[in-house]
Amino acid sequence: MTIQRRPRPQLRRQLAALAAVGGVLYLVAATAASPSARSALDEVGRQGELALGLLRAQLGDPDREEILPAAVSLAIGQSPVLVSGQEAVLRLRGTEEPDDSRDGDTPQPPSDVPPQPEAPLPEEPAQPDPPLVFADNGVEARTLVPSSPEGYIVSGGVYINNRTEYPLDASLLDGTFAAALPEEEGPQILIVHTHGSEAYTMPPGQEYEPSGESRTTDTSLNVVRVGDELAKTLEEAGLTVLHDPTLHDYPEYSGAYGRSLDAVNAYLAEYPTISFVLDVHRDAISDGDGTPYKVVSGVAGLNAAQMSFVIGTDGGGLEHPDWRENLKLAAAIQQRLTADYPTLMRPITVRNSRYNQHTTPGSLLVEMGAAGNSLDEALLSARLLGKALAETILEKGA
Repeated sequence: MTIQRRPRPQLRRQLAALAAVGGVLYLVAATAASPSARSALDEVGRQGELALGLLRAQLGDPDREEILPAAVSLAIGQSPVLVSGQEAVLRLRGTEEPDDSRDGDTPQPPSDVPPQPEAPLPEEPAQPDPPLVFADNGVEARTLVPSSPEGYIVSGGVYINNRTEYPLDASLLDGTFAAALPEEEGPQILIVHTHGSEAYTMPPGQEYEPSGESRTTDTSLNVVRVGDELAKTLEEAGLTVLHDPTLHDYPEYSGAYGRSLDAVNAYLAEYPTISFVLDVHRDAISDGDGTPYKVVSGVAGLNAAQMSFVIGTDGGGLEHPDWRENLKLAAAIQQRLTADYPTLMRPITVRNSRYNQHTTPGSLLVEMGAAGNSLDEALLSARLLGKALAETILEKGA
């Protein structure tokens, strides 16, 4: 039987020391012709990473328990090239990432993608008692926030995407607006739906009978239902609201804005006390492959659908002299919402089309989430929007 003997600890340390000293002598020889420490280190880099290993051993590596014997450290200290590289090694160690970021278990976000801000919980939680529970509709969720002010007009937490040729600046967004509640009694707010059949993605078991892609004539499941929730919230705040459930986009989609304009004008003629007109829609958003996703913001432990205002102008040639007042109203409401829910609102978009907003200086078009959102998510946002709108216009009248 053959017995294998393990090297004694003292002999092992001696062999390690001889190997290290040999490495030092090799590096001293390799850098002997270098005119400076920098060029010497460059030469060391071309020869290998042995120098960095030796220097780390001399400086002490907090992640390792082993250190070189005193004789080896003394030999390193006799090499001016290696001593001059200590500062570079210290800087290198200071910029190294923790090991757990390189093991593939914890993927790191790309450096050019800013972290998504987390929406703080409101002082008055949006959750009723008992708490709401939303069923998952299985659609990928994203939170869309600007990564830079470049390309936007920014005032406080309000971002404006100007798609027109009109010059705009932040001085326009001073919190004032022309629209005001009437002194006479009567309806104050009108809610309409130019594209009333627009619907959402329902959870399994709650599907609807479609009338088109992401559309249904069932007003309990499309944006008309969202208008109901918005009207209810405004009425709870003491405002008087009219809600028109007409589907102006069904059975014919083309001409929907003309039909909804006729309806708005009829309401204004019958009820001259109406000062605010809200056209409630939902957006349609997909990725580069055409796959839809939903846009959300965290509110009291739930996903609320992100919202966005679309402001029309006379840039398309149609008369609309007071469009800036519509923009100022949208900015005032958005500023209030953003103070409590930083990611709830997407940037305001200003476009050349008029969108029937010439009817009153308090006319707005709002996108309540996207086709990928669930109805529950849009209803939560309707309650938040209604509360902010009521506070904004009531404070002006106070």
